[in-house]
Amino acid sequence: MLRFLRIEHLAVIDALEVEFEPGLNVLTGETGAGKSMLVEAVGLLMGGRASADLIRTGESQATVQAVFDEPRSTDAELGELIVRREVTSQGRSRAFVNDTLVTAAALKDSTEPLVELHGQHEHQTLLDPQSHLAMLDDFAALVATRDTVAGAFREWRRLQTEFDSFQLDEREKAARIDLLTFQLKELEKAGVHAGEDEELDTSRRVLSNADKIQRLCGEAYGALYDSDGAALSALATVWKRVGELADVDPVFAPHLDARDAIKSQLEELAFALRSYGENIDASPARLQEVEDRLALIERLKRKYGPSLEDVIAARATLARQLDALQNADERRAGLEAETSSAREQFVHRARELSKRRREAATRFAKSLQDLLGELAMGKTRFEMRFDQNPPETSWTDNGIDVAECYLSANVGEDLRPLARVASGGELSRIMLAIRTLAAAGAPGKTLIFDEIDAGIGGRVADVVGKRLRRLGETFQVLCITHLPQIAACGHAHFEISKNVAHGRTQTRVVRLTDGERVEEVARMIGGAAPTDASRGAARELLSVKGESESRAGGESESPRRAKAK
Repeated sequence: MLRFLRIEHLAVIDALEVEFEPGLNVLTGETGAGKSMLVEAVGLLMGGRASADLIRTGESQATVQAVFDEPRSTDAELGELIVRREVTSQGRSRAFVNDTLVTAAALKDSTEPLVELHGQHEHQTLLDPQSHLAMLDDFAALVATRDTVAGAFREWRRLQTEFDSFQLDEREKAARIDLLTFQLKELEKAGVHAGEDEELDTSRRVLSNADKIQRLCGEAYGALYDSDGAALSALATVWKRVGELADVDPVFAPHLDARDAIKSQLEELAFALRSYGENIDASPARLQEVEDRLALIERLKRKYGPSLEDVIAARATLARQLDALQNADERRAGLEAETSSAREQFVHRARELSKRRREAATRFAKSLQDLLGELAMGKTRFEMRFDQNPPETSWTDNGIDVAECYLSANVGEDLRPLARVASGGELSRIMLAIRTLAAAGAPGKTLIFDEIDAGIGGRVADVVGKRLRRLGETFQVLCITHLPQIAACGHAHFEISKNVAHGRTQTRVVRLTDGERVEEVARMIGGAAPTDASRGAARELLSVKGESESRAGGESESPRRAKAK
């Protein structure tokens, strides 16, 4: 359950904090007030794409932080999960779980089991038949089985692709062998090794500055060892004075003991400087040799790269390909058997998945029809139809099934493809019902609906609100809505508004008291300026939804649980 949310410097939001409640939390406000930015913030905590466009003008960073209550070993025991996402004005982001830096993928893994986010236009995915099988798999808990089938499909296709590459006629085979032989000889003749380009680049830099290096080595060697007043000679006087001091005060004795080691290190440095300067091959021929070798490596990188590691890897790959072609007949027979076995394994697993899908489809349709009945679509007939003999060309990593949802929303009408017969309001209700069914196995989860009630109103809005409230008995539900019938069903009501202060637009979120809730529902009913009639209608609506009329007219003594800046 999402217990606490803090947002700083995200779009029109300067800073706000919200504490949500169990059950149905409704969020209302004028269009453009920033309601969807709360959903955007939660999306960031679910590993969503971070963008510099999200940063509030004039700020260097946006931060979203949340506290989740998550179940532990028993239903009664709850743990606390604290997550945070920071986005900089350069578009970079950092993620934290319980104050430990993690990747965005790890953040998603932590929050995804706790939250389901359904956006304003998500019901449009119902128009794509490709999404229908995924909905059935979610309902029937077949996602893990589908993933196993997907792995078998990918292995089969990999082997099939490799096998197809052997299906060359003799002329193509000979040409391919000639090309591979030439390329392999070219790489073997070059004889490059890992890191050689960096070594050569260093050598080129040294040879190009040979005169300077020799001069610096000579000067350093002379100053240390071979010139008048050389450091090593001068140190002899220093050690003599330190020895005399040690005779007077033993505190200098440790420094005197280090004399031989220091002298040895300085002598090693002097001899290294002399040897390095004398051994540099400063000839133009050596420099040209290094330049030519670098040019060869660059040509190989352009051809087989882009990196030297890729060039070296290409040599091994070409050798394998050449060997495979030269022994194609033997390899083809083995690969044909492997491909056939992989296909059989995929088909076996896919048929098992298909059998379970078809068994679940009947339960799915029945459960969905029952739920749609509660959402004022009681005459709806729903069916998922499978292609009985799908061609092999239609097989995918989803299995061998081709299926589509069919619907009849009116008595006497034939079942037709969902995309052709459902209105926008019906799609919203169908999506709400599907999400309710898919989430049935995860009580305590947070379900967020961002205006998923679009396209409905009147009596239908009333039953949708009741359904959301009932859903809130099992889950925590956050619902952004413009409909007073749904707003009145909330266990907690938050108003999102924006105002201008000091020349800047700011969004604020306030947990409404009972009296303020009447005003907000009245505004939703009658417009920006509530009237006595709209207030009366609001009180009646709240009363019908389970709120007391006496409380609806006055202020609640409980403090507000939302703060804003």
